[in-house]
Amino acid sequence: MTLDPEDSKIITLARSARARNGSAEGAAVRDETGRTYAATNVKLAALTLSAVQVAVAMAISSGARSLEAVALVTEGEPAADDTAVAAELGVASLLVAGPDGTLRG
Repeated sequence: MTLDPEDSKIITLARSARARNGSAEGAAVRDETGRTYAATNVKLAALTLSAVQVAVAMAISSGARSLEAVALVTEGEPAADDTAVAAELGVASLLVAGPDGTLRG
């Protein structure tokens, strides 16, 4: 499967964020203007967010109104909440890749 270069870019951003922080998940989103936001999951005693939730929150708080793409790099599967927040902002399916960047879904 050949990916759009912009989709490959957000997978790379998600992988980089995950590796940099040693996190279980890395995510990146692209908004309607082409801006990208990368994040990792947050797991604190008082706050737990998935990487997708953090990346989406960053985009929305920066003025994004919709998303063109959402990438998640993880050994697991996306949570229902990740799929739901992507859909709410116009993305029907997530680009899900393993830690090596191989697209799984």
